[in-house]
Amino acid sequence: MKDAKMPASDSYHPFKISNLKDPNYSAAYLSLIFGEEEEGDLELKVMLSAMRDIFEALGEPNMSADDASLHLEKLDTLLSGDGIATIYGLAHWLKALGLKLTVAVDEGEKGEEEDSVSDVELAQVGNV
Repeated sequence: MKDAKMPASDSYHPFKISNLKDPNYSAAYLSLIFGEEEEGDLELKVMLSAMRDIFEALGEPNMSADDASLHLEKLDTLLSGDGIATIYGLAHWLKALGLKLTVAVDEGEKGEEEDSVSDVELAQVGNV
């Protein structure tokens, strides 16, 4: 074959951002990303990339350019911190995008027991 070239594929990024414009999809996406942390596999770069994608989909279209820039700067500062202020800061950051940070029961590998409560939000952070 003479000078055969692979057809260029479209970037996945625009497709991902269009899906993340649905807040329910964004929440599920972040839950999946944060779930990797429970397994010890979450890297800060992956979490930062996911949060920036969510911001691009939910925040950027609804904020002025100045507010959007400040919100992204806040994310970088937030993720470099530690302690309880980071948790509350993350909750506040997500709230500005229409999302909230929640805690739920971990069913683990054993499955649901007869007397257990599933899908119960034990605490909501960010409604302060």
